Amino acid sequence: MSASDHYICPLLQNEKEETLTTNVWIEIQWNDIRLAWNTSEYFGIEVIRVPYNTVWLPDIVLENNIDGKFDVAYYANVLIYSSGYMYWLPPAIYRSTCAIEITYFPFDYQNCTLVFRSQTYSANELEIMLAVDTETKQPIEWVDIDPEAFTENGEWAIKHRPARKLINSRYTPDDLEYQEISFNLVIQRKPLFYIINIILPCSLISSLVVLAYFLPAQAGGQKLTVSISVLLAQTVFLFLIAQKVPETSLNVPLIGKYLIFVMSVTTLIATNQIVVLNISLRSPNTHTMSHTIKHVFLELVPRFLGMDPLVDDGEAEAEVNGVRERRRSSFGLMQRAEEYVLKQPRSEMMFDKQRERHGLTRSVGKIKERETGRE
Repeated sequence: MSASDHYICPLLQNEKEETLTTNVWIEIQWNDIRLAWNTSEYFGIEVIRVPYNTVWLPDIVLENNIDGKFDVAYYANVLIYSSGYMYWLPPAIYRSTCAIEITYFPFDYQNCTLVFRSQTYSANELEIMLAVDTETKQPIEWVDIDPEAFTENGEWAIKHRPARKLINSRYTPDDLEYQEISFNLVIQRKPLFYIINIILPCSLISSLVVLAYFLPAQAGGQKLTVSISVLLAQTVFLFLIAQKVPETSLNVPLIGKYLIFVMSVTTLIATNQIVVLNISLRSPNTHTMSHTIKHVFLELVPRFLGMDPLVDDGEAEAEVNGVRERRRSSFGLMQRAEEYVLKQPRSEMMFDKQRERHGLTRSVGKIKERETGRE
């Protein structure tokens, strides 16, 4: 008996369940000399069509099916030729196992196999062979695809489709596992959908975290908001990838490793920004500079950079017009300005000029002048 597989289309490749659903036509041929006849005795009839349940059919089933359905989709009629040659071409929809290799997702290849074997006959009773090409007289060691009936899948492309007969040397010809026919489908994923919807947006969003360093320290929480927003977006993309790949701990896809790496970098950037904000938003009214920090950043670092050391307010005096005038440093001015801002009521700070513009200050001054004149 010979068999070949006319492959039509992979209806569905489910990565989460690691299954492959295919629509195939199984071409099975065998000889039964008991059904041969002389055409001259039967009006030159060379072929007849009989129902499937009136003749013997080989019990060839898909060994690696996952749903427990061994039957074909439709039991077609059997062609019987005058020489005893029998031909059966039933359609079938098979759901088989297919181990998924997710390392290079979404630029991956998958090798799915359909294994057919007799369910009750050993090799001594029924020999399974690949179909033979009528022109070359060689076994057809590939899956035959009908271009007119083939429907291209939008996610997968067929790259190789070899077929071969397997002999398991661990068993004897009396065992059912001794012989089997294997049809392999090497399919490649079409990555354009994932590039447009996952990889490209993720790369663009991840690049935004670097722009947070261009924000000034006075921006406050806005610097940290950028990093946290990017981190949340990366988490969403990682969740989308986790929904597509199988739940396995054997391999981690490269795109998942990339997202974990950029999430780690984003976390470090957010931590760095927290430290920067904590230092930049300090003031003399909230924190006191320690002696070690003062010695390092105000004495050692300026000396290493070739800068003049800062002069204390008590030591900075200059002689102007013969009078030794105390010179105030910019640091002292900034400190006093901050103290003034903290001590001055907000209403006086905001409406000082406005009161003068509306004449309130001038009227108070005139009243004081009149009182002085009366005295």
